[in-house]
Amino acid sequence: MLRVAVTAAHGGAGASTLAVLLGSAWDLGAVVPGPPGVPLVLAARCTTASAGRAVNAVRALGGQGALVAVLAVTGDGLPEPAEARYRFRLLEARVGGIVRVPFIPALRAASDPRQVRLPRAARRALEEIRSLAAAHSGPGSQPPPGK
Repeated sequence: MLRVAVTAAHGGAGASTLAVLLGSAWDLGAVVPGPPGVPLVLAARCTTASAGRAVNAVRALGGQGALVAVLAVTGDGLPEPAEARYRFRLLEARVGGIVRVPFIPALRAASDPRQVRLPRAARRALEEIRSLAAAHSGPGSQPPPGK
């Protein structure tokens, strides 16, 4: 199974839960580049403030030579604000891909995310994250010039 590193753009972004759900993943904490050659997943909530923090995190990580393979935007059950969508859209050229992870109500009551039966949309989002991460793994996981 592909190892990935998960970092958060801000507290409460869902990075720890995402790391558990992805299986073979390191939970790095907030805005920390992963080990060289390991795809980096950046988690952010779907709010306008979170989108701003994601922009700052991508900039900070890029300044450290880290490429964000996947920006995972975690849902909260409400529609994504237009300003947040706009900010995430601006990041499309600076990350390997963006995946919306839907809100999963059962996680709120679960003591262990691995025990939750995930809805199909959530399973698809996790698979898309893994696929994008695999495309950005290995020695080529450093940012290309100008990115």
